Amino acid sequence: MRARLIAIGERMPAWVAEGFAEYRKRLSHDLPLELIELKPGARGKGRDDARAIQDEGAAILAALPRDIHVVALDGRGKSWSSEELAEQLANWRMAGRDLAFLIGGPDGHAAEVLARANQKWSLGPLTLPHMLVRLVLVEQLYRATTLLAGHPYHRA
Repeated sequence: MRARLIAIGERMPAWVAEGFAEYRKRLSHDLPLELIELKPGARGKGRDDARAIQDEGAAILAALPRDIHVVALDGRGKSWSSEELAEQLANWRMAGRDLAFLIGGPDGHAAEVLARANQKWSLGPLTLPHMLVRLVLVEQLYRATTLLAGHPYHRA
């Protein structure tokens, strides 16, 4: 099983890129993870935010392979503990499909993206910057793989 992180936003700060690269490397054996960064929709004075959301949604949907299990990061989604995420990962592995994790733009996902998602995952009630969401996501995926492997990284 392979995974993709499809994220709106480019040129993350060095500390995000370095942290992401570290956890991605750790995941490389158990869950190879490809990062696909997409350009944010145009926002600002005289711009239509709804149009930006639609443009981002179209780009995300175009980046999705046909038969992939889609997990959209969404504040209204289901929150999972690290242990519950490990259970999800085990179930996803048993299903035998690749995974796509989706991070939307600053205004969230287009309705079409949420409709395409097989699952919606909330990292909790806090509002997090998109760059931090990448790090939390990849670290939690790594934690889930270590839980399933019985590795001592998770000390619960």
